[in-house]
Order: sequence, then structure tokens, then C-alpha cells
Amino acid sequence: MLSSSDFASASWELVVRVDDPNEEEQRDVTLRVSGDLHIGGVMLKLVEQINMSRDWSDFALWWEQKHCWLLKTHWTLDKCGVQADAKLLFTPQHKMLRLRLPNVKTVRLRVSFSAVVFKAVGDICRTLNIRRSEELSLLKPSGDYFKKKKKKDKNNEPITEEILNLESSSTSSGSPVSPGLYSKTMTPTYDPINGTPASSTMTWFTDSPLTEQNFSILAFSQPIQSPEALADMYQPRSLVEKAKLNAGWLDSSRSLMEQGIQEDEQLLLRFKYCTFFDLNPKYDAVRINQLYEQARWAILLEEIDCTEEEMLIFAALQYHISKLSLSAEIQDFTNESEVDEVEAALSNLEVTLEGGKTDNTLEDITDIPKLADNLKLFRPKKLILKAFKQYWFVFKDTSIAYFKNKELEQGEPVEKLNLRGCEVVPDVNVAGRKFGIKLLIPVADGMNEVYLKCDHENQYAQWMAACILASKGKTMADSSYQPEVLNILSFLRMKNRSSASPAASSVESMDMNPECFVSPRCAKKHRSKQLAARILEAHQNVAQMPLVQAKLRFIQAWQSLPEFGLTYYLVRFKGSKKDDILGVSYNRLIRIDATTGIPITTWRFTNMKQWNVNWEIRQVAIEFDQNVSIAFTCLSADCKIVHEYIGGYIFLSTRSKDQNETLDEDLFHKLTGGQE
Repeated sequence: MLSSSDFASASWELVVRVDDPNEEEQRDVTLRVSGDLHIGGVMLKLVEQINMSRDWSDFALWWEQKHCWLLKTHWTLDKCGVQADAKLLFTPQHKMLRLRLPNVKTVRLRVSFSAVVFKAVGDICRTLNIRRSEELSLLKPSGDYFKKKKKKDKNNEPITEEILNLESSSTSSGSPVSPGLYSKTMTPTYDPINGTPASSTMTWFTDSPLTEQNFSILAFSQPIQSPEALADMYQPRSLVEKAKLNAGWLDSSRSLMEQGIQEDEQLLLRFKYCTFFDLNPKYDAVRINQLYEQARWAILLEEIDCTEEEMLIFAALQYHISKLSLSAEIQDFTNESEVDEVEAALSNLEVTLEGGKTDNTLEDITDIPKLADNLKLFRPKKLILKAFKQYWFVFKDTSIAYFKNKELEQGEPVEKLNLRGCEVVPDVNVAGRKFGIKLLIPVADGMNEVYLKCDHENQYAQWMAACILASKGKTMADSSYQPEVLNILSFLRMKNRSSASPAASSVESMDMNPECFVSPRCAKKHRSKQLAARILEAHQNVAQMPLVQAKLRFIQAWQSLPEFGLTYYLVRFKGSKKDDILGVSYNRLIRIDATTGIPITTWRFTNMKQWNVNWEIRQVAIEFDQNVSIAFTCLSADCKIVHEYIGGYIFLSTRSKDQNETLDEDLFHKLTGGQE
């Protein structure tokens, strides 16, 4: 028999607070436990003592002081380190969360606060019917982001935001995915022309609470109602401000609760990694629309720079997409009258940064093509005016060699430029017949700047495509070369405002505000009628496109901008006395001067040997080939965020078409976790 003193020493009192959503107030329950009692046993005792009939299956214990979940129910209290002073909360793992989507609509749904963010985002995307959830993540906006949002109507009452409530859905990681939803062999989920759900497959939406009304909010684009609404949105003005926007990405390896996210808090769901794998109109109506919306807002709010000529193309595509989205006769656009060869080739392309497939699968890969032509070259030097000089250029493999003239081609070149790892920036003005290519070539002490000038569109498209591939370490023998050429030609054709075909409709017939399709700064430069005329003029080149193809073209045009896919962070490099901006892209890191915005050095992921974090001094260290190593501390965000970006891009580069659509989550956490 145990004496009362023995009993007291073996067991002790544990106070657990019960967070029952059905009760107005939380209540404390005292349990007598011993150190060898496992977590599951504590929960069982707790439910018995509460003595209330309800479904407790979603409840788990949260340890407030340690800021962690006690999910390993077979672990004992001793093993977890729980003692009498522990403050435990018995709370549901799934709680409501408000998510602002890329199309600036807010959805409210039940999300797991105990699963790591990587898994939670997968469950959210399954609910919203977005494939490839690994490309998205959750962003906690900075304080400035919602500041301008509290608008008032004429009666001086705040306008309440309309929220799409998907409360009935539970993004429980235990729910099975309907087998057909992501299957490549099933009937298409969406009509590939206009993105509407294919009626025969509505039965597949078994695990998605999307009604047709909810679906249209997610898969169709709603135009901005007024230029004032655009002006009210937060606009980053400098690289440093852009860097602040990126500080809020949540850690994918920890849960929402561990990162201090409260129930019903508002977060942003965004495409984080700019490598859009396997975009397919048959299955991806919601994904393509949300991607288009993220691109649209990035351009309207000047989060990414583009020329005025490019801004007008984006405006024309937006106007076209808005018209088709609002039109009840969407089906009329399924019959295209004429499709030229460029459009026909592009319609079969997949919108990926690496280009798509070509039909010529029996291409002779032993014969690497070369380009040879007369181009003009200019190297910027201080106090010298821009004077281009003509040379004979030969492009082979991933290098450009140039000679004084064609006859000297067999001899020594004036110079040979290796383009592997360089930055390629278009320098084009179609109206002014200017077709330039700016090359920033990495050297030991920074970047070499070289300008090339082409004579006409076709020459520019061929050389530009070759430079883009060479910068990625690919030659013109790669299957993505021809699609890249066609893509560039198509984009130039859209820029080429057709003077032959006057705008069919007058400016007065434009039934939408032209200022809604361009950034506020661009709108200030032009009168409304002048802007409308220029948008309608550019619209002539895209007027025959079906809805989904127009969105894909918008995404392609966004991807072709020099700054596409760059995420900025304010950092201090080891050995430097001033702050710099670090740009992280899908295939490289760029050191950028914080005051001028000019790139200083580029490092390619393909040359990376290893990277790690020194957690004591919060420093990221990276080693590259040829004994190049860099180290930096992050000033605008936690170093884990930058580390995860690098690891995440490397993880996404391992995806292939041969795999089924299940992801190696362990590999993701290994590459992004920062621990050896």
C-alpha cells in the first residue's frame, strides 16, 4: 500500500485551460497526473473530467511557455519536459483564417494551426482548387499594407469588405484528395478556351466546397472599379520598401500557432516561387487567374518596373480580359477566324520560364547551331558618348565572339564573351525601331556591361533568345530555343501598334476607365482620352485572343520583364561597410547597390556548392565553384526567410514531368531548414 506522502511525490497537479469555441469563456481544469503519463492519457483524463458530449477529435494540447504543440500523444510528460508550472491549452487544431488572394478578394476558411505551413498551404490550395501548392506560401503583411484600406463611402461610413466564406470546408490534412482532380488522364476539369468548369466533371469537386458562384470569384477577373481604388493601395516606392514587403513570409517548417498567428487574422496567399510548373488550361483555371492577378497588381502598383510601351500592352491585355470576363457571350471567342504561324506555335506552348516542348523530337543534338551576323557593339565608359561600332559576331555554345569583319572570322576574335551566368536585359523601343540587348557579364570584381544593337525584329529575337539560354548554361540546340524566339517575336508584334487597322471602336465606346489599366504614375502623364486611344490601338493586336490564352500571354509578358521573379532583401555583406540589396531569383542571387539600383555581382545556383546558416550571428554563408564564397546578415527580415528562398528554388528545380504529383516534403524541409 502507498502512503499519502508516497502518492504525493509520484503525482502532481496540472492545470489545463480548455478553449471550447462553443463556450464564451475559457475554463481551467485541474488534473492529477504523474510524469510517466503520456500526452494521449492526459487528453483522455481531461475529456472525462469535462464530461461533455461533443467531438473532441480535432483538439490537441498547446504549451504556451514553450510555444509548441504536444502532438506526439505516445510521449510521456517527463519526455516532453512538462512539469507542474506548465501552462497548457486544450484547443482545436483547425481554426478560422482570412486569406487575401492575389486577386485582392478575401476568403475565410478553416485551416490547420498545428500542421507546418508547407502542409497547411497544400490543404488551402486543395480547397481552392489550385494545383502545385509548393509555389505558394503565406505572407504576413507589414503594418503599412492595410493602412489605406479603411475607405469610407459618401455617408462617411466605413465600407465593409465582402468576404467569401468557405467555413463549411475543413482543410484537414487527413481528407483524401479526390483521385480525379489532379489526374492527367481524366476528362479536363476546365474548358481550356474560357476557363469555365467542364460540366461533366463537376462531380469531381467532392473535396472542394467551390460552388459555381465561388468558383467564378476565384477563376474570373473582376476589373478595378475606379482609379481612386488603385491609388488607395499600398505602393512600394524604392528597393528598400520592396524589401520590407518580403519580410513577412512565414516559415514553412513551423506551424501558424508557433509563429504567433491568431485565429481569424488576415494573411496574404501569394505565389512565392516564380517557377510555374506545368500550367495547363484544362486543370488550372483558378491557378492561371490568380497568377494573372498577381502579375497585374505587381505591374499596376509598380512592384516591378516596365517601360511605357510595355505598360500599354499590359493595359490592352487587361482591357481585353475584362471585356471577355464580363461578357455573357464568352463562347463566341472560341472560334478564331485566322491564326497566324506565331500564334499557332504559341498556343501549344506551356508557360514556363524554361520554355516548352517542340514537335521536332528527332532533332540532331550533335550539331550545335550557331548564329553569325553583323551587329553593333558599345561598351559604356565614363565621359564618352554612346557610340556603337559594327563588328562581325559569331554566337556558338554559350559564348559570343566578335571580329572586325566577316573575313577575319577564322582568326583571333577581338574579344570572346562567355554569357553563362550573365544578366540579359532587353533594350527595346518598337515604335522607334530600336532593338538592343544589354548584357551584364559577371567578372571577378563585379559586372561587365555590354550593349548589342540589332537591325530588325527577327535578328533581335534570334540573338536575344540565344543570350537568354546561354545565361542559363544552355545552347541553341536546346528544345526551348525556337519557342523562345517565337515568344519574343510575338511580344514585339504586340508592341507594334498597327497603324493600318484603325481602332474599330471610337474612344467614347471604351466602356471602362482607361486609368484603371495602368499605374497611377503612367495615368498622370496622359489625358484620359489620349490614354484610352493608345490602349485601344494596342488592343487591335490582341482582340482575337480567347480568354485563357490572353491571361497566359499576360503572364508570359510579365515573365519577360528584366526584374521578373526577383525578391529583394536588405543585407550587409561580410567585409562591407554599407548596406546592399540582395535579389533572390529562381536561378541566381544578385547583389544590387541600394542607392542606385544597379546590379554589382551575380551568382548562379548552378555554381553553388553549399550554403548554411550560422544561427548565433544570424549569418547566411554560401560557397560557389572556383573558391568563391560570400556571407551576409539580413537586415530587413529573418535570415531563415532568405535561406528558405534559396533552398525552395533548388527544391522546385528537382520537379520533373515523370514524377507523379506527390511532393518529397522531407527533401523540401531538408533544403530549406538551415540545419545540417
